[in-house]
Amino acid sequence: MIEPPETNYNEGVFNTPSLKRLRMKKNMILISFYFLCIGVLSCSSSHGKMNLNGVYEKTPKANTAHANPLLDFVYCADPTAIVHEGRVYVYGSNDQQQCDSVGIEVTDNTYEYIHSLVMISSDDMVNWTYHGAINVEEAAPWTGKKGVSWAPSIVSRIEADGRTHFYLYYAHGGGGVAMLTSTSPVGPWADPLGHDIVYFGMPGLEECPAPFDPGVVIDEHGQGWLSFGGGTASYGTDYMPGSARIVRFGDDMMSVVGDIVEIPAPYFFEASELNYINGTYIYSYSTNWVERNEWPYSTIEKPTTCCIGYMTSKTPLVKDSWEYRGNILKNPGEYDGMSWANNHTHFLKFKDNYYMFYHNRILEEARGIKPGFRSICVDEIDVNEDDATITLGTMTRRGPVQIKNVNPFQWQSAANTAATYNIKYVKGVEPGKMILQADGSEQFFEVRGVDCTGYPEKIEFRAKGKGEITVRRDGLNGEEIAKVHFDADDWKVISADLLSTSNGIHDLCFVFEKGKILLDEWRFKSKTYAYLHNFKQNPKL
Repeated sequence: MIEPPETNYNEGVFNTPSLKRLRMKKNMILISFYFLCIGVLSCSSSHGKMNLNGVYEKTPKANTAHANPLLDFVYCADPTAIVHEGRVYVYGSNDQQQCDSVGIEVTDNTYEYIHSLVMISSDDMVNWTYHGAINVEEAAPWTGKKGVSWAPSIVSRIEADGRTHFYLYYAHGGGGVAMLTSTSPVGPWADPLGHDIVYFGMPGLEECPAPFDPGVVIDEHGQGWLSFGGGTASYGTDYMPGSARIVRFGDDMMSVVGDIVEIPAPYFFEASELNYINGTYIYSYSTNWVERNEWPYSTIEKPTTCCIGYMTSKTPLVKDSWEYRGNILKNPGEYDGMSWANNHTHFLKFKDNYYMFYHNRILEEARGIKPGFRSICVDEIDVNEDDATITLGTMTRRGPVQIKNVNPFQWQSAANTAATYNIKYVKGVEPGKMILQADGSEQFFEVRGVDCTGYPEKIEFRAKGKGEITVRRDGLNGEEIAKVHFDADDWKVISADLLSTSNGIHDLCFVFEKGKILLDEWRFKSKTYAYLHNFKQNPKL
């Protein structure tokens, strides 16, 4: 987040001198955006040309090898992530809610209508399951209609009841940090406190005018930590604003204990995050937009404009123990023709690789609009665990390689996609369950890296409604392998024979030709696969 808008939550907090200075700097730097004419992207379907020219629906991913952004039908930003049971779960600010509230012809994203957090997950880093949004207003009604919800950070821990508990912290505007809890990574979520954990003006925060953008971590001793901050202290300078903070959590992860300590972060602006690797605490943050006129280091390069810098410490409550280590991600405006934007990241290790999650504006750029609605992306990053050295990363449209193939002989959610066009989802009965809603208006979704080994013979859908789906192999122009007709007033498993053999690894494209359908899941059926699967389970058969 660049700064909280004046109209939200606590007018006194948002009109502090430091935040006014933030707004002035932002207004001097950010360009006035304008609405651009929309081009036309066309691709072939089974019944002729699909004129993919809807402003809201354009995607930079379909019929490409691009894996970024993670979602191409929802704007979301300020990522945090956690690994649970073989999947990585990502959460972010719901910029789509802002877009839906103000439209696409606005000149700036002011974040004031964001009252929810987006949830997605993946086990292969290319196909992402959309779990919907956390309705923070519903889970924490004390926040009120203007209690905006930004920039989450999440940790989990097995508690005394033997269950994994998830602790999700978020910026309750620019004036504080609140939290939600759950025993599932997709909810239901509840607010156990009914108030902020840290807030503007609390004892020990007199010199932190914007205690927002939380970063959380639990170290090897089970101790939880919280970082946050924004604005400029009364004694601060452009080089050392003096408002980055860290504090210990209480044992309950719902309170802070002890002193709140300043992290001396050079050119600090916002977007605090914490990691912990082999006894080293890693603090990353977004630097500010000002000129780098002061720099005392001779062996470390100055941080670039609004980049992500990082610092390390073995003793986080000792201010002078924090060491600035360098850039780990530049601003989007410095990568491959992307637009300038604010900056917010989180990195983590998943299945032996480190990944950097970040946001930029490539989805809205593909749609020819520039209000500042952001999208979460990911790329691999190099981390030396021995000395906590992080190599400068990059932002790409291609994204990471797929690390696991999709098994089509198991039920696959229709909310698990690599690319989409004009797709919409509605809530299912279970928390985090989303159902695809199709109306036949030139919609499709793509699933990549599908392992068809086992010679599938049929395709099944759990769906209801009336309509038709065409399944194509390896792109919208690829071979048609199935055409399925639906006519069911209630949920039903509907199947059809495959028109051709699809053994091997393929990308699948599901095209909604006509009618109105609610689609839950799909899978292949195969006698060969069933035999091979049973043989693996019991070789004596």
